[in-house]
Amino acid sequence: MGKKVFLLGFLSFFLLVPGLVNSRAFDYRGKKILFINSYHKEYYWSDGEQAGVERVLAGSGVELKVVYMDTKNNPGEKFKRKAGLKVKKIIEKFKPDVVIAADDNAFKYVIMPYYRDADLPVVFCGLNWDISVYDAPYSNTTGMIEVGLYEGIHKHLKRFAQGDRVGFIGVDVLSSYKNADYFSKQMKDKLVFKEHVRDFKSWKKKYLEAQDKVDMLILDTAAGIKNWNAKEAEKFVLENIRIPIGTESVTLASHSLIGLTKVPQEQGEYAAAAALRILKGEKPSEIPLVTNKKGDLFLNIKIAGKLDIIFTLSMLKNAKEIIGVEY
Repeated sequence: MGKKVFLLGFLSFFLLVPGLVNSRAFDYRGKKILFINSYHKEYYWSDGEQAGVERVLAGSGVELKVVYMDTKNNPGEKFKRKAGLKVKKIIEKFKPDVVIAADDNAFKYVIMPYYRDADLPVVFCGLNWDISVYDAPYSNTTGMIEVGLYEGIHKHLKRFAQGDRVGFIGVDVLSSYKNADYFSKQMKDKLVFKEHVRDFKSWKKKYLEAQDKVDMLILDTAAGIKNWNAKEAEKFVLENIRIPIGTESVTLASHSLIGLTKVPQEQGEYAAAAALRILKGEKPSEIPLVTNKKGDLFLNIKIAGKLDIIFTLSMLKNAKEIIGVEY
């Protein structure tokens, strides 16, 4: 009798498995999420965030709509305000159950002016360092704060630098200024060279200046630099580099000795998971804010050879990619 009961229970469990598997899709069927991309298609960072969102929501039954603000290509204040207003109109028409706001401009030009402490739940990701500049968090928001991995980059560069003077070259955009400000606080008086550029010509000029003024240099990003030419920049770096250079930008890993890059998928995956929790009934204020933790290590053998640097075995072992290796 006991065996029969066990077998019946066992069979009943497996008969219920399809229902358990499909319950995730059933739970969210008819629900809508709007993903606000601050930037544009084929920009690696926001593409990664979006890919993370899509991976988590796949098979959930949620209707996902993506809207692009294109503020990396159009950094002017007037354009960004208009882009924010356009997104507001899309929200009013689409009527999402949750909004995911990716990166600073989505939050600054959509959420802060139009949905602060509103009924509409908002999950943000990619907001740089300090959300208090937006008087956030609000009662209807939660998310992942993006922090730079500069401390880790600096730790790696120190092994190979001849002194402790640090330089930083960023772009003339909001997120880059925020990165520089907070990195400056970390470095205190060691950050002696801090520049933001608008075009490739200015970038090259500041890069050359840094070679004589600092012992190690951190490059923020190339996104937003007018007339940027990746191949020309790589050649320029190899011809002129004299100090260890690091970056947290995937696109500049081939222009640096060391890259320690954030993982955009981490941001998107967290935001989507938080959005699903809200759709299940949790309030944004009940979901704690978090910061990103993951990082990918890139090592550049060509630049290491140029600087007569030998990477440790542990660095080589932990590297996601070793750039410049010829097979």
